[in-house]
Amino acid sequence: MLLTTYKETGRLFYSNFLESTQESGMQAYRGDLVIVAGEVGDDKGHTLPPKELMREAVILADDKIHMLVGALDKMSSITGLVDYYKDDFADDMKAVLFVVNLTSPAQVDINGINFVLIPMVQGVPWNELMEELALEKSDFKGQKPAAKLETMYSELKGYKPKRYPLVSLDDVMAMTNTAVREIHGAL
Repeated sequence: MLLTTYKETGRLFYSNFLESTQESGMQAYRGDLVIVAGEVGDDKGHTLPPKELMREAVILADDKIHMLVGALDKMSSITGLVDYYKDDFADDMKAVLFVVNLTSPAQVDINGINFVLIPMVQGVPWNELMEELALEKSDFKGQKPAAKLETMYSELKGYKPKRYPLVSLDDVMAMTNTAVREIHGAL
């Protein structure tokens, strides 16, 4: 399956879990997704950490990606993300990206796929999408991690963000500021 290939080729980083779903037979993943890989760091072939990531990604895939949710530090990262993964996007893929330096929510069509883009300086994409879809913790009660992604995907299939304007990729690239992600925890 696609996500197993990603794991073997180093496209998954800081994995929370990667497991098969019971209901749809897809694979579910939560963790970071590499956009720009790190360079080879030594003569043994070990690589340096990735240069660019989609943080806290939530992915549901079989041989194609059907749900893609995550956080980008900057709007310009969407170009690298799409270039690197576009061949793996399902025609009906549902994509919601939370972007740190985006000034206002929008939708953009890239290669026939609708990407919902929402500003987020701090927070967790999973929690933010739960709120966006009006889901409660009780909607996931008793479910295993992979089943929770299927529940999220089921809700996302019917999601139509009417209050977010559909804009061009060029226009959304101009809807940015200098915000950076707020980091909390031990320093």
